[in-house]
Amino acid sequence: MQPPLSRPPARLGSTLKAYLLPKPQIRLFAIATVVPVALLGLADLFGGLWALAALGYMTALTASLDALVGLVLLPSQSPATLRAGDRLSVVLALAHFILLALAVLALGANRFALWEQVVIFLASGLFFGQVSNSNAHELIHRTTRGLRNLGTWVYISLLFGHHASAHPKVHHRFVATDEDPNSARSGEGFYRFALRAWLGSFRAGLKIENDLRARTRGGAWWHKKLHPYAVYTLGALMCLGLAFAIAGPRGLVAYVALSSFATMQLLLSDYVQHYGLRRPKGPDGRYAPVDVQHSWNAPQWFSALLMLNAPRHSDHHAHPMRPYPALKLDTGAPLLPHSLPIMATIALVPPLWKRKMRKHVLAVINGTQNHPDRAKAAPRNPTST
Repeated sequence: MQPPLSRPPARLGSTLKAYLLPKPQIRLFAIATVVPVALLGLADLFGGLWALAALGYMTALTASLDALVGLVLLPSQSPATLRAGDRLSVVLALAHFILLALAVLALGANRFALWEQVVIFLASGLFFGQVSNSNAHELIHRTTRGLRNLGTWVYISLLFGHHASAHPKVHHRFVATDEDPNSARSGEGFYRFALRAWLGSFRAGLKIENDLRARTRGGAWWHKKLHPYAVYTLGALMCLGLAFAIAGPRGLVAYVALSSFATMQLLLSDYVQHYGLRRPKGPDGRYAPVDVQHSWNAPQWFSALLMLNAPRHSDHHAHPMRPYPALKLDTGAPLLPHSLPIMATIALVPPLWKRKMRKHVLAVINGTQNHPDRAKAAPRNPTST
């Protein structure tokens, strides 16, 4: 018996429904990340109050909801939920490219007053730094080549393509050691760290990619493909050319500034999430295995939604391929005294940061991290999504 002709449209309808109405566990992630996409799109087109609304969402609203609402997102291992998480990541990546082009046009075409341009720049840069970077980070950890490539191109579009090599192949291998350029040392200020981390990760990632190609020369079919760093470089040049084509010299300057702002936030996240934490080296010269003590975490719910659970960093390093909906806040993991965005802001003032973190680092080193600030940071009355 032939299947009814209505079956293909039904499958199409199911697919659209899966994108537009994701699983309940993903809906909060979708709301938190898609609302600023809409606000930024309207800000880029019309400026004015839309620009203020976008900036307010990324700053005051996020901080307020973190502080006022005590909600813990329980992890989900449901295959359907994890697939829905990947679909949301694809939507956010595609939205990133559109918003980046719109922001370059809005800032480069000089259509808005100076205050509107400043607000659009800040709101867009915060989104690219906190949402786009977090989403690209998720994508480069996926096992599907298409998803990994999509995440890589998000990084390339932010002129930080080498992170797609350095993060999984250097950072995850050497995290919390002096061999990882992106693990901040105790007492090291952010600005010194940022320069060392950018250059160090570029060099370390290049060395590993060169070594991989050297070991597979003449054997692996992909060896004849472009070197990953050639892709990062050519892709960056293409993006620079597109920015110039979209809005001329002003657009090019705006694009470089936005990319730099977003990259600074990624480096701030690395700085905050590993500051002062080190793995000991044993008599055999090997480092102790990575465990929950080697990453700082933040339990605040809304910034976790906005950043796709990036503040649950210990679990990510313990299980790098675990999708963001399944990440949990490990018992005994070091907790930051405030949310990740607030701590990143404090890190911009190194003396203040060092005073703030000194006792917390010592508590982790001494095994007494269950200090009073931990109780204050933990949300009350946890509920499931």
